[in-house]
Amino acid sequence: MKPVRVLLVDDSAVVRQVLSERLSRDPQISVMAAVADPLFAMTRMQREWPDVIVLDVEMPRMDGLTFLRKIMDERPTPVVICSTLTDKGAATTIEALAAGAVSVVAKPKLGLRRFLEDASTDLGAAVKAAAHANPGRLRRIALARNTLEAGQNTSLAPAPKLSADAVLAPPRHTAMKQTTERVAAIGASTGGTQALEQVLTGLPRGCPGIAVVQHMPEKFTRAFAERLDGLCAIEVREARHGERLLPGHALIAPGGKHMTLKRSGAHYHVEVIDGPLVNRHRPSVDVLFRSVAACAGANALGVIMTGMGDDGARGMKELLDSGGCTIAQDEASCVVFGMPREAIRLGGVQHVLPLTTVPAAIQEWSQGAIKRHRADRAPARPPPAIGLMNR
Repeated sequence: MKPVRVLLVDDSAVVRQVLSERLSRDPQISVMAAVADPLFAMTRMQREWPDVIVLDVEMPRMDGLTFLRKIMDERPTPVVICSTLTDKGAATTIEALAAGAVSVVAKPKLGLRRFLEDASTDLGAAVKAAAHANPGRLRRIALARNTLEAGQNTSLAPAPKLSADAVLAPPRHTAMKQTTERVAAIGASTGGTQALEQVLTGLPRGCPGIAVVQHMPEKFTRAFAERLDGLCAIEVREARHGERLLPGHALIAPGGKHMTLKRSGAHYHVEVIDGPLVNRHRPSVDVLFRSVAACAGANALGVIMTGMGDDGARGMKELLDSGGCTIAQDEASCVVFGMPREAIRLGGVQHVLPLTTVPAAIQEWSQGAIKRHRADRAPARPPPAIGLMNR
């Protein structure tokens, strides 16, 4: 397997030096060049096109967001944003993710060299995940953005991989059969910001309460939630500890914290907690799904969407076993099919759907139009689409 060819674009000489050195230690990654701004990058790309671009957003001569849009218009390529942990940087980064970047790695303004050395494993994983991105899906994101705008005028040793057991014990009791409220839980990673935007903007105010885990660094989740809140009919917020999960609301787990669902009587609320990385993530989809299985069971829907790795696959199976309904995004509409594929492989998925039909499926489930079914073992092929796909 050929190494992933990476182009680093950052105006900081320290960032270019440290990331080049650290990424080059991974035999699966080849740093083809490290340049100071997008104009230098375009000159370099005329000679050789990278597999993945690691891009800063705040640079002289041309900002990273403008450069990203040019790339997506001309030749869609996986881009990992390496952005400063500031309010301004976070807002710009969310725009970059909406424009087609597949993931984000944060960098602080102080203590940069030490941080980059510590975070290089995460960046290496993000680069390798981005290399698996579906080019067709990136093109569709670029086309959708253009249509909208026109209409508006090392091989470094990985950290130990812990399961959800490190945060929550496996569910031992079946949740009460019926409550006055239903809840949906959504998990996503690489490419998930665009997927979540498409799903949440497609939901009406009367939809069930939705708990969301999107793998994203601290600070960026608040800007992401604020952006979605301005686009959606439903209310979208970064979750706060103890906040009730109400119909017509979506709560997004804060970066750097796990989020769990709890029940008080017939109502649900979220807890935002510390804890170790689970599947090398915090927040973890497995932690959220396990908590939903334990306290909501048959009153819950789980949706697993685009992302690299297997976070959420075991929790999805637990949710199905507790009586809940489960949906996975299909391969064709995923930027990276890893997380849905693993959930299907473990036998935790009932329905596999294109992204465009997920909002309608959530509504049909909330109205009781989608009936639960389950197999005793993992299916040999992906499960069938639900009824709305055959109309």
